[in-house]
Amino acid sequence: MTVAILDTTVIVHLLRKYKPALTWFNTNQIYSITTVTWMEVMVGVPNKRAQADTLNLLNSFELLYVTQSDQDWAMQQIERLRFSNSVSMNDAMIAAVVYRLQVLLYSHNLKDMAPMIGALAVKPYS
Repeated sequence: MTVAILDTTVIVHLLRKYKPALTWFNTNQIYSITTVTWMEVMVGVPNKRAQADTLNLLNSFELLYVTQSDQDWAMQQIERLRFSNSVSMNDAMIAAVVYRLQVLLYSHNLKDMAPMIGALAVKPYS
């Protein structure tokens, strides 16, 4: 069972071998990613070589799927926060899974995530 979900920002830092991310990352923990994060990361891959390295990292996480109730919740958040907080569809979908499971989301996107999930959004390192 997952202890926390990693947001796209954390995955990108790990792929770029950002020292604070590598120091923070604990391979003994069970982390998950959402299918939305998987797709966001894969869309940003520049070539086949990078794709193989990226898949190697992504496959080390439990993959969490978005449910119909998650989508309904995300739609409510977009309606509620789109104009005041510029909430994006992808962020709302990731937050919906976090909200349903009530686990931490490690992210550097607190500005967008905190209005939806409050203290469940945590910045893991500087």
